[in-house]
Parts: sequence; structure tokens; C-alpha cells
Amino acid sequence: MTFRKFAFNNVIRNKRLYAAYFISSMFTVMVFFTFLNFAFHPLFSESDINKAVFTGMSVAGGIIYVFSFFFILYSMSSFLQSRKREFGILMIQGMSTQQIRKMVFLENMLIGFLATMLGILFGVVFSKGILLIAENLLVMDEALNFYFPTKAIIVTFISFILLFLFISIFVTFILNTNKVITLIKGDKIGKSEPKANVFLTLIAVALLGAGYFIAVTVKGASVAVALLPVVTLVTIGTYLLFSQLNVYVIRMLKNRKGLFWKKTNMLLFSDLAFRMKDNARVFFMVTIISTVAFSAIGTLVGFSSLITDGMKDVNEFTYSYTQDEKDEEEIVTVNRILDDYGLDYEEREIAAYSAMIDDRYVTIVTPEMYNEFASLIDQEPVTLAKDEAIIVEPDSKREMIPMNMVPLPSAITLKDGSTVEAVKTEEKVNPNVLLTMGAFYVVGESIFEQLPEPENIEYMYAWEVTKGSEDDIINAGRDISQEILGFTAVDYVVYDINKVWSPVLFVGLFIGIVFFVSAGSFLYFRLYTDLDSDREKFAAISKIGLTEKEMNKVISKQIGLLFFIPMSVAVIHGAVALTALSHMFGHNLVRESVMVLGSFFIIQVLYFIVVRYFYTKQIRRAM
Repeated sequence: MTFRKFAFNNVIRNKRLYAAYFISSMFTVMVFFTFLNFAFHPLFSESDINKAVFTGMSVAGGIIYVFSFFFILYSMSSFLQSRKREFGILMIQGMSTQQIRKMVFLENMLIGFLATMLGILFGVVFSKGILLIAENLLVMDEALNFYFPTKAIIVTFISFILLFLFISIFVTFILNTNKVITLIKGDKIGKSEPKANVFLTLIAVALLGAGYFIAVTVKGASVAVALLPVVTLVTIGTYLLFSQLNVYVIRMLKNRKGLFWKKTNMLLFSDLAFRMKDNARVFFMVTIISTVAFSAIGTLVGFSSLITDGMKDVNEFTYSYTQDEKDEEEIVTVNRILDDYGLDYEEREIAAYSAMIDDRYVTIVTPEMYNEFASLIDQEPVTLAKDEAIIVEPDSKREMIPMNMVPLPSAITLKDGSTVEAVKTEEKVNPNVLLTMGAFYVVGESIFEQLPEPENIEYMYAWEVTKGSEDDIINAGRDISQEILGFTAVDYVVYDINKVWSPVLFVGLFIGIVFFVSAGSFLYFRLYTDLDSDREKFAAISKIGLTEKEMNKVISKQIGLLFFIPMSVAVIHGAVALTALSHMFGHNLVRESVMVLGSFFIIQVLYFIVVRYFYTKQIRRAM
């Protein structure tokens, strides 16, 4: 048997040992290929917008590739860690360190080649389904038709063969075969139980508390300034949390004899404390990766919501239009297009007074004018006495525009030189009823008649569709906007925004999922690294009376802590990050935060159930 044949048989005949590493590598290749299959679609080379999207996806593809390198490197390191005993046996039989390194190189290249080929194959098989999903998630005029992804296949194959080659060479150089006795004993070599430093434990609490406090209290542009210090504080605090704080907590729990000696808790706490030093690094890495995934996706979803919801909030009419000079032909054009699409609608028109006050044009209307538009969108009417005047301030979304933050003067000058005092109303008056971006006055009829000659008349038109399909409303808005400059069709504007923004969301979701699945895989490898020792431990304990039901409870708690401690911390980090983001934009992101964090938490629960089932099955065989 040749040495190459030996390495090949070693892989083929030890399927269980190699399966986890192979499947994770294959999945990484499939994800990268699927992304390229989407990025290289012919549709994304037909317009400037699509080219910009392609550029963004190319950068994202680079991020995924770099992350894939570290993920596969970590996977292989965990895989080799579990083979210490095998290496020791081979060295006893006469294999040299150089031959072990050569064997690892050949095995890894074989696994890498097979993982690359199968990853591409599965990617091609599922590519049509991925394109259909993308087509439904994206807002596009054209369909993402199936095409044979030759370019994606070539790029993926070359990229990952080079990646596996580099990792194989790198690992063979750093592979430490140690002494034979050390390899034979493997994980049986005892590890000292880590001790928590009380000072560092307090530092962990202080750093996380300070980071959270700064993140949730700063507002506006200060959020961007506070980003770096908050990330630094939380990152250091997170590492100390897992390396010091939870060690301290476990030791405190162990000292509570009533809890420690209750049923199978002794097994749980002893095992957890014994492995805490190793778990701390994994917990920290998984938490940071998951937090990045949550924050990235939450930010993209939140920003998209901010843009689209903000557009609808400040433009409450289906269609609106403002002009300085009345043009009946344009209004006829609008009505004709709406009729052509078979839309039922109501129309309103007012002529608002406009004058220059403190170097800015200010709009003045009567209650009757305000109520004309208010009735169109079912808003409460305004009632004023003939000699009353009120100031209607813009809402928070329009206040984001600097010119709108300048308060209006309370005094309104009449044509005889006298002034009338306008007050800020405490009544519920919708500032978005008028088609103006700033504050405006509503004055009684008597005051309106005494105003000086207007410097300008703002003719405002609004249409509210009462019946019609969403597609017809969007298409009608597109046609009118192409014919009339300055015409606002909210649904069409939102559609156009989503058309540009949805590929960014899709890419962000893709990267977030890659990060999240990789984080779960890190936990998986950490768990299976200790599979053999867990088998021996539970087999021994079962001989002194541990039942299968009790074993299931211990394993469930053990895996649950492994999966949900870092996940819970990452969810808290993500919630704080999204809270800070909502403060920066002045937009409530509770709905988006719950949706993103809740979705990932549900996925983690499903992942936990699957891993727990197979892990318990492996342990049960040893009992």
C-alpha cells in the first residue's frame, strides 16, 4: 500500500471522524458558490445601479471568503485536536513526524477537493431555488432566470483549492506532535480548574455596564462618536465575562451545597468548571461573531425601515403635487393616467399663502384649507376663532432637515403694520397634512383676510386612491412622475428605494447567516472535541447508577449552556446596538430588533435540538 493510498483509506474508512469537518467545509463552499451564483447573474451587468450592486456584492464576497478561511482553519484545528491519540498510535508504530505532517496534508487536500466539488454540485442543484428566493426578496422589474453559472464554478473551485492548499501547508508547518505519551493520553491529561480573579470580575461588570450605559444614553450624531469606545469596552468586557465572571459565578454556585448536591447538578457544574478555560475562548468568539451578524442585519433592516416608513409618514397622500403657477393641463394629465389604470380616487386642491419671514418662505392657511386635506386622509379637523392663529411644528422626521429646525416667529405682521400673536397649539394637529416640509401657520378667516399681498401662492394638489391594486398605484405613479417634474407618488418612490436597497439587504442577510451558522459550527466542533471523553465519563457513571433519563438531562443542560450562554449575551449586545442606532436616527426599531433577534434565536433553538439529538445518540451507544 502506498502512502497516498493509506491517507485516502484513512479518510474513507473513518467517515464519522471526518464527517463534521467535511460537512462544514462543504457547506462553506456551497454558501460561497451560491453567493457568487447570485452576484454573477447576467441581470446585474445591465445598468449602472445593478453594476453598483455587483460591486457591493463583490466586496461582500471577499468578506465571506476571508471569513471562510478562518472558519475552515478553526475547523481543521479542532479536527486535529480530536486526533491526538491517533497520531500517538501511529508514532508508536514507526511513523515519523514528517510522515504525519505529510499524511495530514494529503488528507486535508483530499477532503478539501471533495468538499469543493460537492459544495459546487449542491450549489448548482439548489441554484434555481436560491434565485427564486432572491427574486421574491428583492424588488426587481426583471426575473432572475436560471443560467448555468460557469464563472461562479470556476472562481469557487480555484478560490477554495488555493484556500485548502494554503491551510494544509500552514497547518503542517505548525503541527505539534509533542511527546508520544502526551498524544496517547490526549484529553485525559488533567487540566487545572481555572480560578476567577475578583478584581477582573469587577472590571468585567464595570466595562459592560459602562459600554451599555453610553450606548443607550447617547443620541443623534453622538452615537457615531461613541461607537469606537463602546465597542472597545464591550469587547474587553465580554472576554472578561467569559474568562472571569462566569468562572466566578460557577464557583459561587458550587459553594451552595444545597444546589450543588441536588440530583445531577454535581456532574453539570464540575464538568462545566473543568472546561471553562477552553470554553471561554469559544464563547467569546461566538458571541462577537453573532453580535456582528445581529447588528449588521438589524442595521440594514432598520435603515431600510427608516427610509421607507419615513417617506410614508411625511407624505401621507397617495399622490401629491405643488406648483407656484396653476397649470390645469398637468392636473388633467394626472387624472387621465389615474383613470387609465382604473383607480378610484378623491382629489383636493388649495391655494396656500406664502411669504418671506426671517429669510425663509413660510406657509399660511385657513382652517378650511387645512381641513380640505385633513378630510382626505381621515384626520381630525381644526377649528379656530376668526382672530386666532396657531403654529404647527414639523414632526421629528422632518426636523432632521436643518432648515426645519428653525422655529417660526410668533408674531404675524398684517398689512396695516399691526401684529397678531400665534401660539403653538396643544391640540392634535397633523403637521403632515400640508405639502410643506417646515412649520406653518393656521390662522382664522379674519386674520387671513388682513395679511399683506402674498409674495407667492402655493397651489397644492393631493390625490388619495380609495380603490385599486398596488401594482396599478405604483405604475401610475411611475408614469405621472415621468411626465410631471416634482410630482410625488409615495408608493412608487418607496418601490424605487426598495429596488436599490433590497440587494443590499439580501447581501447583508447572506453575510449575517454565514456568520451565524459559522458561530454555531464553532460550538459544534467544541462539543464534539470532547465526545470521546464524554463517552467514557458517562459510561463509567452509568455503572454506578446513572439512568438514561438522568444522562439526557445532564447532556441537555451541558449543551444548552454551551449554545445559549454566548447566544444570550450576543442578543443583549445586539439589542443595545440597535437601541443606539434607533437613537441616532430618531426612529423606533423595536419591531425590527425583535424580528431579527427573535428569528436568529429560533434558529439557534432548532440547531440545539438537532445537535442534542445526535450527541445524545452518540453518548448512549457507550452506555
